[in-house]
Amino acid sequence: MAAALTASLVIAVPAPARADYVRDLEYWLDDYGISDAWDITRGAGQRIAVIDTGIADVPELRGAVVGGTDESGLGSPDGRTPVGDGSEHGTLVGSILAGRGDGGSGVIGVAPDAELLSISVAFGEGPVGTEDQIANAVRWAVDNGADIINMSLTTNTLDWPTSWDDAFLYAFEHDVVIVAAAGNRGAGTAEVGAPATIPGVVAVAGVDKDGDASADASSQGITLAVAAPSEQLIGIQPDGEPVYWSGTSGAAPIVAGIVALIRAAHPELDANSVIQRLIATAKPQSSTVPDPLYGYGLVDADAAVRADIAPVTSNPLAVPYDLAEWIRIYRRADAAPAPTSSPTPETVVPSASPEAIPQRPPSLPELIPRWLRSLIPHTSVLTDAVLPLGLLLGFGAFLAAGIVGTVRAAGRSRRR
Repeated sequence: MAAALTASLVIAVPAPARADYVRDLEYWLDDYGISDAWDITRGAGQRIAVIDTGIADVPELRGAVVGGTDESGLGSPDGRTPVGDGSEHGTLVGSILAGRGDGGSGVIGVAPDAELLSISVAFGEGPVGTEDQIANAVRWAVDNGADIINMSLTTNTLDWPTSWDDAFLYAFEHDVVIVAAAGNRGAGTAEVGAPATIPGVVAVAGVDKDGDASADASSQGITLAVAAPSEQLIGIQPDGEPVYWSGTSGAAPIVAGIVALIRAAHPELDANSVIQRLIATAKPQSSTVPDPLYGYGLVDADAAVRADIAPVTSNPLAVPYDLAEWIRIYRRADAAPAPTSSPTPETVVPSASPEAIPQRPPSLPELIPRWLRSLIPHTSVLTDAVLPLGLLLGFGAFLAAGIVGTVRAAGRSRRR
């Protein structure tokens, strides 16, 4: 389950300065071409369904949420009442997707002009089974006009329940792009889990601020599509305060927002060609593409919106089978049975609980460029190599001085 908040944020400064400060912390907007892509589109006309714990009514998202429902049996009919353990999770995800940049915090989403659908589910709780909650949520999203579905959740296993087969196939047949988080090593997910393993789903890995695969806030697997930031993310919690948080829970909505920008800029493209644009313009991070840590590479929103990319006729992520073919092969009665376990899905746990955003300037080490920091010895280097070498050299110098002194004394004695 999503971890509970550990602190509340209180920043005693005027709202405009506070908004500017928080906005400056959203490093992914500039580093991943999102602010440049806004010269073309900010996602207007796109509808993103957020299947999560519910998006609270916070100022930054007023006007963004245009509909919703509760599939848990615990929330309000409109899906806006946060439910279950980690109830703040859905609001954090929604703010990264389509925060309007106002409301005092300044947080702005990747697609600030897009519309959101809030579909609340409670993992492992309520009168409706979890797997049915997810299947019902996917179908409701499609029937209510979703162009994109964001799923910041994982089962922590490669397999998925059979009830998801028809629901996901229904979404693909209705030209919907599904984006899912890969999971976090820090939460025990070393390998990508479903729904990010379902053929055709855009599985999102996480990287740190330097673009390197996150040690805790990501996982690995052959189904990864792209990678996006998953550390030191800024989101809004239900009380309206911004917090730091980490995990592919946050990387997924960054990618879902970029998909909204692509679809808004290229309304003529179907879901398959939209996904092709996303992966074809990603920046590879190794000689292996796709890579088990980065997929096709780091997302580049500006290139995805502007580049000249040829359309395709099938989902480039549905390899070697699309979902329909996978179902035919692995779910047929006379085939060797595919794994059919139905683990309880859970939200992708942030590798660290959301924490208050400090109002302080960066420390001196944070100001040192990464390449220069790499030249500074680490503590282990100092203790394991530099200090022993220094002691050895010091002893050698002392011994040499003693020998020289003895020789000189002997020479003086002979002269006498």
